[in-house]
Amino acid sequence: MGSILARVASTPFLPERDIPDLSGKVIIVTGGNTGIGYETVKQLLLKNAKVYLAARSADKATSAIKRLEDETKKSAIFLQLDLADLQSVRRAAEDFLGQEERLDVLFNNGGVMICPPDMLTKQNYDLQFGTNALGPFFFTELLLPGLKKSYAATGVPARIINTSSIGHQFAPEDGIEWSTIKSGVERDKWVKKSGSIMGPWKLYGASKLALMYASNYWSTTHAGEGIISCSLHPGGIKTELSRHTAGWFQALGNFMAYPAPMGAYTQLWAGTTAKPEEVNGKYLVPWGKVGKPDKRVYNAKLQKEVVEFLYAQIRTF
Repeated sequence: MGSILARVASTPFLPERDIPDLSGKVIIVTGGNTGIGYETVKQLLLKNAKVYLAARSADKATSAIKRLEDETKKSAIFLQLDLADLQSVRRAAEDFLGQEERLDVLFNNGGVMICPPDMLTKQNYDLQFGTNALGPFFFTELLLPGLKKSYAATGVPARIINTSSIGHQFAPEDGIEWSTIKSGVERDKWVKKSGSIMGPWKLYGASKLALMYASNYWSTTHAGEGIISCSLHPGGIKTELSRHTAGWFQALGNFMAYPAPMGAYTQLWAGTTAKPEEVNGKYLVPWGKVGKPDKRVYNAKLQKEVVEFLYAQIRTF
């Protein structure tokens, strides 16, 4: 069904038609070896960008880069990055900045979805929060020098494009349940009480809400330095992201979902084509439109608490 819908859907943005030539642009796409990330890398390569494909697995990244070469006749550059390990995040940023003077666009695309609550990051954070929020926050903060140099060199605002989800609406009532972020007795109690179905969804929602707070923070804090930031919902897309869900849910999703290439449309529009003022500080929805997020996204007090918490976690790394 997704493929049929893709053929008949009328979208205001088509990558092949609308993305300008990107020669000279330096871009990172996290989670670029599969799904929406892969399709994002593919379109950027077709438009002559220099693309760093950031991924955890060297084998999977190498395989993806080979497929991209076959499909585009262009090569992406592998950047080893495990968002669930803050030490790996630092190494990846340092490796990139050791090779490049500037970074024009950062696609914080990599993430995980409703995985079992007992899965943790290397530093014992909830895997979803660590991979979807903490890791991208640290990576972006480390790459700010490159983003600032992009604006200084080109006069064009650098962009931070954060792939969130409509699933941010599933966050706990208070937005963030602080006891769930790191392993411990209180987290275990919360997980047991929340159940095996809604618990993972609430953790997923909180992680994506936290990423949106980070995005909004960057959009205001660095606007005067030539950096813009936005978050987005890519749509209901058929990818490997739902691999931790029940079989019936995957089957239903595959039946209803759009194909992976369409999941890249909105972030490609935001990262390459949209005017800075169209997207900075905004929440975008398919296909390349400004949407309205959950009202908790506008909670300035909670945003401040989340950002301060994120800074506190990365301070020693």
